[in-house]
Amino acid sequence: MESYEPERLSPVQLAAMKRSLTSGRGALTRRSLLRASGMGALALGGIATLGACGIPPAGRAEGAAAADDHSAKEKELTFSNWTEYMDVSDDEKSRPTLEAFTKRTGIRVKYTEDINDNVEFFGKIKPQLAAGQNTGRDLICVTDWLAARIIRLGWAQKLDPSNLPHAFANVSAQFRTPDWDPGRAYSYPWTGIPTVIAYNAKATGGRKVDSVTQLLDDPKLKGRVSFLSEMRDTIGMTLLDQGKDPGKFTDADFDGAIGRLQKAVDKKQIRRFTGNDYTADLSKGDIAACVGWAGDIIQLQADNPDIKFAIPAAGYITSSDNLLVPAQARHKTNAEKLIDYYYEPPVAAQLAAYINYVCPVDGVRDELAKIDESMASNTLILPDREMAAKSRSFRSLSTEEETACEEKFAKLIGA
Repeated sequence: MESYEPERLSPVQLAAMKRSLTSGRGALTRRSLLRASGMGALALGGIATLGACGIPPAGRAEGAAAADDHSAKEKELTFSNWTEYMDVSDDEKSRPTLEAFTKRTGIRVKYTEDINDNVEFFGKIKPQLAAGQNTGRDLICVTDWLAARIIRLGWAQKLDPSNLPHAFANVSAQFRTPDWDPGRAYSYPWTGIPTVIAYNAKATGGRKVDSVTQLLDDPKLKGRVSFLSEMRDTIGMTLLDQGKDPGKFTDADFDGAIGRLQKAVDKKQIRRFTGNDYTADLSKGDIAACVGWAGDIIQLQADNPDIKFAIPAAGYITSSDNLLVPAQARHKTNAEKLIDYYYEPPVAAQLAAYINYVCPVDGVRDELAKIDESMASNTLILPDREMAAKSRSFRSLSTEEETACEEKFAKLIGA
């Protein structure tokens, strides 16, 4: 296998990771708050180690060579996932959908909740992947930016469409063609993670807040607005408001978004840039309106009916967590069968009812309604056609681009 020189993280990238773990997406728990696509909860000592050791560069590769597949003789697979990202029985002693899969197929699933953070997890499996060795895992679930990196490095196996009829047919249009895996040749989404506008109707005097322009320019909101300290979310939403596509933006577009936000900072329209800590201020009304994560809003609405959300006419940012089969996985076909299983609408509905993230599976609404009608009608879990059409993804960045973008963003937010 081709060898790679280590790619060292720049100081600004390390600073962005530190922000994420202390107050951003990486600080959130899986059920009560939305984790999303940040760098995650890597210990500070771990960050220092990672910076010293480096991450391999995202050089283009054509995918991992097919490994020997022992699926036919070995009815098993190992699946690494995030904590509380799988349905559990009421007594918490079993995982109903996994048990049903085993009963149907005879394939035993060793399910491990050993992903706490994208960077930390990549550090675990990188040495084996780089050496062309089996990681001991047949299926992994990682956030889009890391999925893109693993695919570009040639460390993911190309999936066999003949084993994925439900997945191919039922993956929602908004998740079908990410720029890092067009046509989903190497991956399928496990969940989607929207960034939306949230507001406290009591604090706004009953007025709806539904655009970034309103957040940045409405004098009645001055000093009571917050944006996120995660660059892709805040810049992505601002680009959309300016009529730019976050999936295709130029350096000039990025600078324009920075300038637009800087004006709002200078005139004290924006109170602050936050991680998940905006939730307390929003609930109390100290923050009247903000850019926030959909999972937070679902949780806040359960306790405070004044919390509302809006999807801007200009669109909104969605990231995703994704399933991949790593290079040298021993049970590729078994893993593909499990992926496909979770794209059957009744199974997808059961999973969505438990984890409350955006379900990437078409045709699940009626099945979810049988479980919980309120969930089936919640567009933060099942976006309707109009909402899905407004979903956009932040494009993949090279290391050089990410360093430049994070430097500009850090200066904006005073990090």
